[in-house]
Amino acid sequence: MAAKLSVNLNAIAMLRNRRDLPWPSVTGLGRIALEAGASGLTVHPRPDQRHIRFSDLNPIRTLIDEAFPDAEFNMEGYPAEEFLQLVEEHRPEQVTLVPDDPAQATSDHGWDFRKDRKLLEAVVGRLKGLSLRVSLFADGEPDREALTIAKEVGADRIELYTGPYGGCFDQPARAAELVEVLGQTADIALDLGLDVNAGHDLTVANLPALVARIPALAEVSIGHGLTADALEYGMAETVRRFRRAGGQDV
Repeated sequence: MAAKLSVNLNAIAMLRNRRDLPWPSVTGLGRIALEAGASGLTVHPRPDQRHIRFSDLNPIRTLIDEAFPDAEFNMEGYPAEEFLQLVEEHRPEQVTLVPDDPAQATSDHGWDFRKDRKLLEAVVGRLKGLSLRVSLFADGEPDREALTIAKEVGADRIELYTGPYGGCFDQPARAAELVEVLGQTADIALDLGLDVNAGHDLTVANLPALVARIPALAEVSIGHGLTADALEYGMAETVRRFRRAGGQDV
């Protein structure tokens, strides 16, 4: 079973935002990614709009609806009211909830499911009322009690935070240890009836080992590493490279 690839557009948007110009085009590169076989597009519209802007959301939604109806739109963010209203307006197929502070440079930890249970119950219930799939960002620790709470609050999936694994690009022994820990966490989640996504600092080099350990991995959301490779190989070929790394026949 191959993991689907959702291309995170944040890094492309951040590069565009260095100038008050419309290029590189977020939707243009999103289109190339989908034409090359990506299964979806991911965005994280932060409150300060430092990469994805709120004005990007409708063009991305329209691109998928009109040209790639089998693809999915994944919106991730902290469940503040502003974000939830954006979700209600643009109706992504999947919402990934992350426990970020608005000032964070990037997502760097999962939910504290025990502490945040009441918040997540309310928010997940609201999103499920819209018939949206909900994924919760989770640390890679195999904590069955915490993952049971994720299931009980109504989540459909967790997204494993793979940042520490990605950071071991020059430490193969440590990387092997961490991929096993991530695998144990995924085993628990799957046993509880949660599907498993993964994301953060995944690359063509480290993705195959993760997929080998978690063959039921549903989806990977990749932005920084994919965008970096696209500068060298082009977006279409980069998407094909990541699809192959994730176990897809290309």
